[in-house]
Amino acid sequence: METLFPGFESQRVPTAPGVELHTLTGGQGLPLLVLHGHPQTHAIWHRVAPELARHFSVVLPDLRGYGDSSRPPGEADHGNYSKRAMAQDMLALMRSLGHARFAVLAHDRGARVAHRLAADHPQAVSRLTVLDIAPTLAMYEQTNEAYARAYWHWFFLIQPAPMPERLIEASPRGYMQATMGVRSEGMALFDPRALDEYERCLSLPGAAHSLCEDYRAAAGIDLVHDRADRDAGRRLAMPLQALWGEMGVVQRCFKPLDEWRRVADDVRGGALPCGHYIPEEAPQELLDAALPFLLQA
Repeated sequence: METLFPGFESQRVPTAPGVELHTLTGGQGLPLLVLHGHPQTHAIWHRVAPELARHFSVVLPDLRGYGDSSRPPGEADHGNYSKRAMAQDMLALMRSLGHARFAVLAHDRGARVAHRLAADHPQAVSRLTVLDIAPTLAMYEQTNEAYARAYWHWFFLIQPAPMPERLIEASPRGYMQATMGVRSEGMALFDPRALDEYERCLSLPGAAHSLCEDYRAAAGIDLVHDRADRDAGRRLAMPLQALWGEMGVVQRCFKPLDEWRRVADDVRGGALPCGHYIPEEAPQELLDAALPFLLQA
């Protein structure tokens, strides 16, 4: 991975009992936490990390259960893979690196962790950019046929263990092809080195289980937390930028700005000329949109 992230340093940072996050750090300036999605790792950021590091002290962790971070067995209620637990990981990580307040740039599952981080710890998050998601609660409550067909893996991964785990473990590359390769430009858009890294990490013992636990939590305990926020009228106050791919499912099935304005006070953003994997499909367009927002005081 050194060839994908020249100048970045790797370390493991304890964030909770039995949990360490594999993390890369690089650059200088104000702190920026950068979070990846499923079924990927921090490697998704390799095309934008060098430019981000010119402006920020960049922190690139693998989420709990992903990459080379810890993969604890799921609890009965999947609570240790709740976005609340994963957000607490990120708060502990940033504090351990000396960052009490920071901006966040996050894609896919990482953006759901970032949403919960901003909701639970608003004093820590100065600005938030989320990539190609609508809020989890909105996506589940508005599920229709088109969305279910496109995001079939949401409903596959939440099935009881060990059925989905066994199918993923039987062919990690096949699972990647089924989820990543059917969108936009297919597998050709990904750097082969990044693909190899995703496959290596998905093949690690316990990796398939932890991916499933992430989604099982999202379909259960995460919705409980989200509904509690809605019922209490809790909203995000920090500036929020939502960016999404104009060729993706979020564009087809939702009105992202409207959905984010239901949960946040200061929302802006728009579509970029790509599909779901924005940091790899449209790195320059992402930088052009996100940097001016994230660099604001």
